[in-house]
Amino acid sequence: MITSTSASPIRLGLRENIAQFSLLVLVNAFVGAMIGMERSILPAIAEDEFELAARTAILSFIVVFGVTKALTNYMAGRWSDRFGRKAVLIAGWLVAAPVPFLLMWAPSWSWILGANVLLGISQGLTWSTTVIMKIDLAGPKNRGLAMGLNEFAGYFAVALSALATGFIAAEYGLRPQPFFPGIAFVVLGTLLSIFAVRETQHHVALESSQTGHTDAATLSAREVMTRTSFSDPNLSSVSQAGLVNNLNDGMAWGLFPLVFAAASMSLGQIGTLAAIYPAVWGMGQLFTGAWSDTIGRKGLIVAGMWTQAAGIVVIAFGATFAMFALGAGLLGLGTAMVYPTLLAAIGDVAHPSWRASAVGVYRLWRDMGYAFGALLAGIIADAFGLSVAMLTIAALTFASGVVVATRMRETLRAEGATGASGTV
Repeated sequence: MITSTSASPIRLGLRENIAQFSLLVLVNAFVGAMIGMERSILPAIAEDEFELAARTAILSFIVVFGVTKALTNYMAGRWSDRFGRKAVLIAGWLVAAPVPFLLMWAPSWSWILGANVLLGISQGLTWSTTVIMKIDLAGPKNRGLAMGLNEFAGYFAVALSALATGFIAAEYGLRPQPFFPGIAFVVLGTLLSIFAVRETQHHVALESSQTGHTDAATLSAREVMTRTSFSDPNLSSVSQAGLVNNLNDGMAWGLFPLVFAAASMSLGQIGTLAAIYPAVWGMGQLFTGAWSDTIGRKGLIVAGMWTQAAGIVVIAFGATFAMFALGAGLLGLGTAMVYPTLLAAIGDVAHPSWRASAVGVYRLWRDMGYAFGALLAGIIADAFGLSVAMLTIAALTFASGVVVATRMRETLRAEGATGASGTV
């Protein structure tokens, strides 16, 4: 029996680690809430306070956030393997400390971009680490459920935070009051990470010893990058689906508030609509992650990408609150089907010894989608209008589902035979 430094026995499983797992769920809720502060009101701040007219300029904050978070995701995976998960988690919260104050008092748009650089670094470190730690604790049996709970906590908190900031802005104005809750999020997340969260690398050692496959432990960083990005049909299919998923999320983050405002929605209505999508996304993952442990990963990913595409189309042709709400709900449902399932599939295939690095590579590609989506949507919207931009993103999302359907094999069934060694 492997023991921790405190001499307590190390066991894998959600039930066996329920206290630490629940704590990490709470920590990730605070991580998600930090993003939610921006979801409903930052495009309005760009237009009203900084007088930015071009869609590409308004969406520049998402580009900065996406690129920074994507690169940090990769490093978070490597650093988690090298320095331990807890140290990386704490570092991420320390980086987040100035963000609420910068958003409150930024004198120019460049300061907002600077805040999103810090937010991207923080999110890359904190969210990546909570994902990795939950995979460590859960072991192979309930991996989908573990990812569903993690992503539920994060994105339901995004929804609540977006809803709260929208209503605070409607009552008190765009700044500084909507960002006051961010101070509490940072303080609570930091204190819990320092004083309550425990390191999970001992669980990795236990799982590695149980697989009986030690040859995969020699993979270099370059080999992990190549496998996850290109050569492994399962891992690379997951990576491209993650990229396209966040490509449409980047579009939704930046363009949906503008679409809703153009349709004469109030700030309160915009806040509600901005919350529906991540709320359905977050709540749905309570079921879809566990469902993928039963029925498999591939079918949920394909159906989820196509459901997302349908939701975007509904919003593109919508003109009323009810139609926008329906489209946001479909987009959230499709994302809930995909998000925890993609992470679980990575866990199915990657060996425990390089799993954190594979998660980092996957999240590198996935969150680069924020930047690609914001840039592509902004350029097309400036040239051809908001509807054309959204329909283009919908077509790419549908095509991504086709790629998964034709290239990826079911990873859940393959896990016992091949997943532990990282070969397919």
